[in-house]
Amino acid sequence: MALLRFAPSPTGQLHLGGLRMALYNYLYAKKVGGKWMLRVEDTDATRFVPDSVDGIRQALDWAGLEYDYGIYLSPGKDGPHAPYFQSERLDLYRSYAKKLLDSGHAYRCFCSVDKMQEIRERLARSGSNKTYDKRCLHLTEEEVARKVKAGEKSVVRLNDSNVPSRPPPFDIVFGHVKDAHASLSTDPILLKTDLFPTYHLASVVDDHEMGITHVLRGEEWLLSYPLHLDLYTCLNLKPPQFAHIPILLNPDGTKMSKRKGDVQVIDYIRGGWEPQAVLNWLALAGWGAKHDMPRPSDPTDHQPKHSKLLQHAPDSTTLMTLPQMIKEFELTSLTQRSSILDPTKLEYLNKHFLMGVWSTPDGLQSLAERAHSEVKGAFPTSSHTSVLYIKDVISALQGRVTNLHDIVRHGSFFFEEINLDSEQSQEMLKRMKPEHRTETLKAVIPVVSSVSEEEWENMDFLALIHKEQDRIKVPYKMFMTVLRHALCGQKDGPTLADVVRVIGRDRTLARLSTSYQRSSNN
Repeated sequence: MALLRFAPSPTGQLHLGGLRMALYNYLYAKKVGGKWMLRVEDTDATRFVPDSVDGIRQALDWAGLEYDYGIYLSPGKDGPHAPYFQSERLDLYRSYAKKLLDSGHAYRCFCSVDKMQEIRERLARSGSNKTYDKRCLHLTEEEVARKVKAGEKSVVRLNDSNVPSRPPPFDIVFGHVKDAHASLSTDPILLKTDLFPTYHLASVVDDHEMGITHVLRGEEWLLSYPLHLDLYTCLNLKPPQFAHIPILLNPDGTKMSKRKGDVQVIDYIRGGWEPQAVLNWLALAGWGAKHDMPRPSDPTDHQPKHSKLLQHAPDSTTLMTLPQMIKEFELTSLTQRSSILDPTKLEYLNKHFLMGVWSTPDGLQSLAERAHSEVKGAFPTSSHTSVLYIKDVISALQGRVTNLHDIVRHGSFFFEEINLDSEQSQEMLKRMKPEHRTETLKAVIPVVSSVSEEEWENMDFLALIHKEQDRIKVPYKMFMTVLRHALCGQKDGPTLADVVRVIGRDRTLARLSTSYQRSSNN
C-alpha cells in the first residue's frame, strides 16, 4: 500500500505552497488506494512559532483534506506510526547516528563555531569549494573518547568520502537528476550539538521507520536529494520514490514570500474564498500534460530517456471537484517549471463554484446561512437580515458575487437605507440635469404606487417604467440613472427589476419619494 506524508515545520501559518503540497499528497494517496499522514518536523526550536500546529490543522480541516494518520487524531485512530512530532523521536535519530558512527560512515566533529568560520575562510582563500577540511575525521578513537568524557560539544558528520555506490538519482517529476555532490557542504551535519537531528537525518529515518513509499516535497530539496540517497545507502535502507514539486510564484514572477501579499491560507479563509475553488486553483498551478516517464533499466545508464505524451494538460481554469481531481491526477503530469498563481483565475473559479452552489435550493440555503452572521455583523441595526431575505439578495446579485464577502460589499443598499449624501451618490448627481431627475421621479412614483402588494412579485417593472420614459421623453440613459440613484445610491448593481422585487413595495416607494423631495427642494 502506498503511504505518503505531509510534514510541515511549525514556523507559522500554513501557506499556499504548503496547502498545495498537502493536496498533492491527498490526491495521490486517494488515487492509488493508499493513505497519507500529517507529521510535524519540529526539530529546529529556534524557528518554532506557538499555535502554528493548530493553524496547520485548521487549514487542512477548512480545505477538507482529512489525513489518515497523524497528530491529534482520536486515540486508536492515530495509526501505528506515532509519535508524529519529531521532537518526540530524538532517541530514534540518535540510534541511527550511532549506526553510522559504528560503520565508519559518520564521525564526531568537535570544531567550534569560531573554528569552523576560520576553516571556511582559509579554504575559500585557497580557491577550494570545500566547506570543511575533515580534521576531526582523523581523530583516534582514544582522542574522541577523551573529548566526549571531558564534555566537549560535538556534532555528527557524514563521512562523504566513505559512501557506497548506488544508482543515480531519479525523480518522478524531473526524471534523471544530476548527482551534484559538489553543491553540498563537505561532510554535512546529521546530529547537532544539542543532540537534535538535522532535516537530512530526521527525514530519512522517519520516512523509513514509518514505511513511507512516496515523498512529495518542494523543489528546494532537489539539491539535497543525492545526500539523502547516500544516507539510505549507508544505512542499507531502501529509499522511497521521490517527487520534487516546483515552487509557486507571484503574478510578477517573483518567489512567493510571507512578507509579500496574501500567501497564508488563513488570509483566504478570512477572505471568504471557497475551499473547493482554492484547491482547484492550487491543483492546476503546475498540472501539465501527462507523460510516461521511463526509469532506467540499467543503473549505469545515464542517458536521458524521452517521455511519451499520454494526455494533454487541463485548462488553467477547468472546474474540478476533489473526486474529479483524484480521478485525473498523476504525479507525472506535474510540470518541471515554477508556476505563477494568478489571482484572477481564483476569482473565476470561485465565482463559478458559487454559481453551481446557488443553482440548487439546498445550495442557496446553505450560502445564505453561511453569509448570515457576516450580514448581521455588517448591518447590526437592519431589520432586513434574515436568511430568507439573504437568499433573495444572492439571487438578485448573482453574477456580481465572486466571493461570499461580495454580498455585503456590493449589496449594502439591500440591507440598509441608502445615503444620498455619499460621495458616489453625489458623483451620480453631477451627471444629471435637475429637471430630468424631477420629471422622472414625478412620473414614476404614481405608476409604481398603483401596483398593489399582491401584484408586486409578478410586476413587470421595466415595462411599467419604460412607458413613462416614452411619455416624458427624458433620455433613456438619464432616466435609468435617476432611478438607480434613487433606489441604490450607486451606479453599479443588479437590474432595477431585481432590486425592487427584493426590497419590496414600501421601501421602493419610500426611496423614490425621498429622492423626489430632495430634487424638488434643490
